[in-house]
Amino acid sequence: MTDTTTTDLPYAAIDCGSHSTRLLIMHGDTTLVREVELTKLGKGLDAAGELQPEALERVYTALRRYRSLLDDHQVDPARVRVAATAAARDASNGPEFIAAASAIVGSPAHVLSGVEEGELTFLGATRELNPADGPFLVIDIGGASTEFSCGGDSFDDAISLDIGSVRLTDMYIETDPPKAEELSNCVTYAAAWLDDVDRELPQAHHATTVVGVAGTISTAVAVEIGIPEYDRDLIHHFTLTREAAEDVFRTLATENRQDRACNPGLPMGRVDTIVGGMAILVSIMRHLGLDSLLASESDILDGLARSVQQNRPT
Repeated sequence: MTDTTTTDLPYAAIDCGSHSTRLLIMHGDTTLVREVELTKLGKGLDAAGELQPEALERVYTALRRYRSLLDDHQVDPARVRVAATAAARDASNGPEFIAAASAIVGSPAHVLSGVEEGELTFLGATRELNPADGPFLVIDIGGASTEFSCGGDSFDDAISLDIGSVRLTDMYIETDPPKAEELSNCVTYAAAWLDDVDRELPQAHHATTVVGVAGTISTAVAVEIGIPEYDRDLIHHFTLTREAAEDVFRTLATENRQDRACNPGLPMGRVDTIVGGMAILVSIMRHLGLDSLLASESDILDGLARSVQQNRPT
């Protein structure tokens, strides 16, 4: 009698981020399902100190649908990794959210530290890249935090900063379109945090290849090339220049919400937060003196899935 090994079974990851909730189901190296819901878990967090009921329900609704997809693909709950990031880390009711998410999915959910988040993002973003193109710097602009991860053949170190597209929007953007002083405040606040990168992750300045992941960067690419609907293949490994990023920021920041929504490549779910995200992106590129970065659609979600495949500890 031959035992069926875990390598013969599908596996999955769920990322409960501050802006989106995502699912990836894989079998070996084949992607079976890749889903995203813009749930904005971190909306209102800084003002209230806790995850808001409306945001929680958006995430729970997405998780219920994902649970059905996991059942459809017969994914063993033991082969599912569920992780939450900055919003759950910072919220006073984060533990209650984690308990509810675990109950809905049927697999234990965990809150990642900033360094764990950075390591998993590095694992996902660099897995298709040639190690000879390293050392790598991976930049992940999320809804409530931004991670910088460094490494060559393997992960070296990471830092997590409390700046994100949802967080900056909630803190500084009140008018439509944003006032010049609101935009200046976003850029200034983001830039101030980057001194921590210089001090705690100096190798970030010596990377040969800089990779950018997550929704802000994907959206910047999509708007730059003007794609009418999301196309992973067009965005993945696109080289986004600083000049293009500055142009996208300038365009979106000077438009009102209605006009901004008409830009091809900009999802409706990001219309309200993209200006905050772009403020972070251009601040980073200016601070690090980057002429360009490589956009990657493989990120923490892929790293989470790979950690299941490789039987890494939770």
